[in-house]
Amino acid sequence: MRQIARRSLLTGAVGAGAAAMADTTRTESKKAPKARPKPEELDRAAARPILKTDGLASPVIIESIRLLKKDKDYIVHVRSKDGAEGVALTNPPRAEYLDQVLKQLIIPFFIGKDARDLEKLLRGLYRFNSNYKMYGLALWCPQAWVEFAILDMLGRIANRPMGAMLGDIVRSEVPYYVASGRRDTTPEQEIDYLRQLLAESGAKSLKFRVGGRMSENEDAMPMRTEKLIPLVRKTFGDAMDIHADANSSYDPKEAIRVGHLLEGIKAVHYEEPCEFDHFDEMKTVADALRVPVACGEQEVSQWRFRWMIANHGADIVQPDLFYYGGLIRSIKVARMAEVAGMPMALHLSGGFGFVYTLQFASCVPNLAKYQEYKLGIEKYGNWFDPPIRVKDGTMSIPSGPGVGITDVAALLKGAVVVV
Repeated sequence: MRQIARRSLLTGAVGAGAAAMADTTRTESKKAPKARPKPEELDRAAARPILKTDGLASPVIIESIRLLKKDKDYIVHVRSKDGAEGVALTNPPRAEYLDQVLKQLIIPFFIGKDARDLEKLLRGLYRFNSNYKMYGLALWCPQAWVEFAILDMLGRIANRPMGAMLGDIVRSEVPYYVASGRRDTTPEQEIDYLRQLLAESGAKSLKFRVGGRMSENEDAMPMRTEKLIPLVRKTFGDAMDIHADANSSYDPKEAIRVGHLLEGIKAVHYEEPCEFDHFDEMKTVADALRVPVACGEQEVSQWRFRWMIANHGADIVQPDLFYYGGLIRSIKVARMAEVAGMPMALHLSGGFGFVYTLQFASCVPNLAKYQEYKLGIEKYGNWFDPPIRVKDGTMSIPSGPGVGITDVAALLKGAVVVV
């Protein structure tokens, strides 16, 4: 019965084929080990073309890319020489200090290029002006903003949603969990806060934080984690699906101890128990536990994701679409994970990023059961027709062209040019 329960939590049900693909869990693999995928298998999966250019018969030459600000939102706007346009919203507050990276290292490369060559252009951008020396969030976030805007433009030209530009549409809605980002609460205060989040979001699943965040085994306050874990289950009952995020708090010994507490409440996943880039420690913990270990939100390297997947250094793969440089790079990771039977549960760095998560979810079959939701994103829902529906623990996926924003002119009205 434990195996069946964990399968249902790890796998987003999108049909028998996809469910069977994502049906491998660590508990099951311990009883009947699955052969690890060969690196060349992962390389072939990642190398397959992603962007669909049918419906884009004529060149789409990029004429301008600008960074705009409207209220608290930063918007990247791209326009072609023929007047087509696309928009992307950045992940706040990164645009406040990465604007010069965008201006000097990203925008100049794209001007005059054919947007239909986006996949090849992303590789060229990496080499342009030795951008690879900026490797990491500082490069990948501005790249993601521009990629999102270009995909929005191409989708509008082709009259297809962004997800359909990147793969076959496999779902129209996504179950979500709501996440508390707090560690300043006592266990009792955290319970009250989780109640509030659930009431305001309608979520059927939740996530809370354990440990102290990069804290070398120190808890946020004495005994907070030990008290909070059983209290969450006692308060919200067996029907609630529970995730926990350690934010790299522990060494393996302590991570395993806390992981056993999470096993005791049948948690859905255990996020970043050890320092995020210490893959040996993460694998040690994942091998020792039945609760699935999730990792990848800080990762910026395709090759380290490849190692994680080839060696089962985690159970759930978790890139952030902004931090990792966009949808195309992230789909490469999803395809490698699919080969290994590993599900994807994207990290959400906030703001409008949930819409890009939805577009990713629309075309990636190997999702974990839940994706992340944060309060405050409701303000964006009515930018779409039909509006994004957040109800009964699921979000609907925009089906309009591009990212799905209905009125780009209204979005841009009153915006001020930053770059």
